[in-house]
Amino acid sequence: MSYVPRLKQKYNEEIIGKLREQFNYKSVMQVPKLLKISVNQGVGSATQDKKLVDIALGEMTTITGQKAVPTIATKSVSNFKLREGMPIGARVTLRDRMMYEFLDRLITIALPRVRDFRGINDKSFDGRGNYTLGIKEQIIFPEIDIDKINKITGMDITFVTSAKTDAEAFALLKELGLPFKNQNN
Repeated sequence: MSYVPRLKQKYNEEIIGKLREQFNYKSVMQVPKLLKISVNQGVGSATQDKKLVDIALGEMTTITGQKAVPTIATKSVSNFKLREGMPIGARVTLRDRMMYEFLDRLITIALPRVRDFRGINDKSFDGRGNYTLGIKEQIIFPEIDIDKINKITGMDITFVTSAKTDAEAFALLKELGLPFKNQNN
């Protein structure tokens, strides 16, 4: 039998049943699932120093385990010294096995390393069942060597689900193990 990531196995064995019971789905196909995780990093000072985008691409590839691609500017903005076609960031889209592996590392290793961590905000849903999480420092990932970092940058991690509502997506992500803040506070 081939390797199945821990969270995918948990989803198939436990989470589908819990969500079907909670939202009264008639079919297993109605149960929301995590479709992809999109990781984006904007490099604002890339207009002055082209090497910063290469560094961001390398870090993003190391963190996710999948080759990052540069984000290209679509418009020229003279105030920011930005020209159309310039690389201004890095992005990775993770699916299936790589997605579950990254999510597992994010939940169990990276998020607990955030200073003064009390849970992630539950208000960052977009109304269509997708959730975006902002991270201020890339050094929370153990794959990054702190001694080789010359600039601390943040990134956005977007969880794209097949859920129709934010409540369904929240229940799915909570069951997968994302540490949301307590609703009592």
